[in-house]
Amino acid sequence: MAIRLVAMDLDDTLLRDDWTISPRVVKAILKAREQGVKVTFATGRMPISTRPYAEKLGLDLPVITYHGAMIQQAVSGDILYRQVISSPLSTELVRDLAEKGIYSQIYLKDRVIAQTLNEWSQEYARIARVNIEEADLANILSQEPEGVEKILGIAGEADLDQLRPLLHQRYGNKVHITKSKPHFLEIVERSVNKGVALAYLAKGFGILQQEVMAIGDSLNDLEMIQYAGVGVAMGNARPEIKDQADFVTASNEEDGVAEAIERFVLKPGAGQDFE
Repeated sequence: MAIRLVAMDLDDTLLRDDWTISPRVVKAILKAREQGVKVTFATGRMPISTRPYAEKLGLDLPVITYHGAMIQQAVSGDILYRQVISSPLSTELVRDLAEKGIYSQIYLKDRVIAQTLNEWSQEYARIARVNIEEADLANILSQEPEGVEKILGIAGEADLDQLRPLLHQRYGNKVHITKSKPHFLEIVERSVNKGVALAYLAKGFGILQQEVMAIGDSLNDLEMIQYAGVGVAMGNARPEIKDQADFVTASNEEDGVAEAIERFVLKPGAGQDFE
């Protein structure tokens, strides 16, 4: 069965370590689009951070952001799907993280806000290429009637690995907790993950699960790799992601996304092994 929809993570997957897209990857994506294949992003990033890449690739279709908490039209910004952590719960989580000495940021549509800007916020701004607002988080949350798409805790990996089971114990039935990078702990509404969002998107396009390919590298990509008819792990992916994938491609520095598209989308007979 032919692949009709390709969803790709951004950081450490589509993007090289310098946050650029290689010419070979661009060429493969453009060829897939010429064949009528829909190509989109599935990322933990905020929507505004994806737009330069969507514009570079000429993608004007829904993209999955905030790990699946929001599906938004790439260029126009129209919101098609949104799940938030309620303001009272967000307030409790932010307070709990602060008491444990963990720096946190909250995400509200295309805004990212921190209590105090520091070296962590500078690093995040450099990676995502966005401006971070400095404001009292409790005050912001008290004025937001619905809630926020995401809370991000940033710390050393050992600190986050100790914190994660404690948060699961206290909030596990209320939020979904995952990691996108070793020092990024991502908290979203409990029903949110990239797999759920990708299934929603595929259904909207009238595309079968078997006709979907998902490519990623980290823990927050696990559900979409498990959902997809062809789940692809990058060569630089975490071992537990490779173990769940149908195929392991090359690394993000070695055109792994292009290799996967060339094999399962562009090659004559592509996808037959996974019918």
